[in-house]
Amino acid sequence: MTESQIFNLGIILAVVGTLILLAVAWVVLCKQFRHSSRVRRLDTMGGLDFEHYCADLLAANGFVEVEVTQASGDYGVDILAEKDGVTYAIQCKRYNNPVGVKAVQEAYAGRDFYDRMVGCVLTNQYFTKPAAEAARKLKILLWDRDFLQSLEEE
Repeated sequence: MTESQIFNLGIILAVVGTLILLAVAWVVLCKQFRHSSRVRRLDTMGGLDFEHYCADLLAANGFVEVEVTQASGDYGVDILAEKDGVTYAIQCKRYNNPVGVKAVQEAYAGRDFYDRMVGCVLTNQYFTKPAAEAARKLKILLWDRDFLQSLEEE
């Protein structure tokens, strides 16, 4: 191979490498944009819309018999569902700040009222330390923003 051919091959490889890098960067930027717009949409939904969104998301991720409870008098539970033979009572909280103990207490009461195996709090935010401690003690699952996003990605 001559020096000219080696030089041309180097240029071709550099161009191909640059194009691959640009394509990867484009995919990453598109993914980040979709993710941030989804997060913004979650954070601006009304409470009832958030409950229905979560119910749809759970159904899309293998939960069955997913039912949104009535808006008032729901005994602290917004969604009833089942997955792999396990029944769930889920309290949804679309908040702007970390979720506190009250939501955990509501899920605990609702789990027993609806005679479900597992009580959960599902939120677009995270949980306060006291909420996490109460959930551990009362055996309530805490599904935070990261969990919600993982459901969206599946």
